[in-house]
Amino acid sequence: MSIGATLAAARRRAGFTIGEVSQRTRVTEPIIQGIEQDDYAACGGDFYARGHIRAIAQAVGEDPSPLIDEFDATWRSAAEITAAEVFSPAMPLRKRERRRVRWTAFLAALVLVVLGFASYKFVSGVGRTQPAAAASPRPSPAGGQTNPPASAAAAQASATQSSPVASPSSTSPIAVQALAPASVAAFGPAGLGDGDDPQRAALAIDGDPARPWISQWYATARFGALKSGTGLLLDMGRTVTVASVRISLTSHSGADIRLRAGSKPVPAWLHRVATASNAGGTVRLQPGSPVRVRYVLIWFTKLPPDNTGNYQAGVYRITVQGHR
Repeated sequence: MSIGATLAAARRRAGFTIGEVSQRTRVTEPIIQGIEQDDYAACGGDFYARGHIRAIAQAVGEDPSPLIDEFDATWRSAAEITAAEVFSPAMPLRKRERRRVRWTAFLAALVLVVLGFASYKFVSGVGRTQPAAAASPRPSPAGGQTNPPASAAAAQASATQSSPVASPSSTSPIAVQALAPASVAAFGPAGLGDGDDPQRAALAIDGDPARPWISQWYATARFGALKSGTGLLLDMGRTVTVASVRISLTSHSGADIRLRAGSKPVPAWLHRVATASNAGGTVRLQPGSPVRVRYVLIWFTKLPPDNTGNYQAGVYRITVQGHR
């Protein structure tokens, strides 16, 4: 029997409907129906297909190991995409070209020649002007006033003109303020449309602790090996400068969070700028220096425990600090 036929038969023996298996595994009904028909296109890749097969098999009382071995032997993609490849940068960084040593030496020698010539002219000019400035003024006719030499008068005028009155600086640092996001959406490993509880994502910025956005529940803090993370994507509406982000969680501790930011709402363009471990309550994430971005991603890589023995994250306030 195939993988799908085996799981379907085990589900019927256990007396479960597809909807009941979906509630037990958090795998959507269309994905379960596809797997029972040996169609894995909706799984999103081999990594997630294995996780779905394992979760369904455990829910219906079937040993998942032979099924996963059969999947790897029969259905495994030729070029499997890993989670690390999904979040890798779109393009490698360019390396700076090295300048030729001879050209650098020539420029250095040219600079030394110019500096030496300028120093010589400066010293020569000072040597000629000092005797003239030190000369005593000529006596004026009887009863007349003594006039300073022309060079002294010129020096006094030059000193007066070159000493402007100090004025306060007209520039001041831009004040940091709270920036309201234009929208917020659930975000998963595959991007938009792959996140948890997308219909309630807007509750994450409402500020009401009694009505937070809550992720799906998972059997382990690492998402039961079903995915690499889950989160919320904030669209600021335009490119802004982000100095820090404050997140209010419903849990007291246990969450690992990454603050990612970028110019496009796709995983490869959202780079990590700050992290927090074992977070709970209100946590502040601050990049090493302010970043100019349009999209801000709150990305959970580890979930806190809830009061039922499962793991899920809850967020009821997100405050972005910066300036436009």
